[in-house]
Amino acid sequence: QVQLVESGGGLVQPGGSLRLSCAASGNFFKLYDMSWYREAPGAQRELVAVISRFAVTNYTDSVKERFTISGDNAKKTVYLQMNSLKPEDTAVYYCNAMVMTTDYWGQGTQVTVSS
Repeated sequence: QVQLVESGGGLVQPGGSLRLSCAASGNFFKLYDMSWYREAPGAQRELVAVISRFAVTNYTDSVKERFTISGDNAKKTVYLQMNSLKPEDTAVYYCNAMVMTTDYWGQGTQVTVSS
């Protein structure tokens, strides 16, 4: 099976930056659709960014021009570069991989944007 481990979260001030990492291990040999989701307190989990197996990226409107999703195939790692962070970005961020028809999730990493 596939295991996903997120890292890179933390506490930053508004306007700061963070880079989240999602490392895949296990039975993970091909390119798959990879996504970042986030879940803020009292809110539903929402899709933030997607990088498809065709390397096409998409973002939710609230993070466009601020966040960038990318991947390193050699390291089997997907990244989320987050710039110009706002308090509204505070959430637990989850990595997701769709392998064939199965969804795999990481445990999440906390991002807190506060002064």
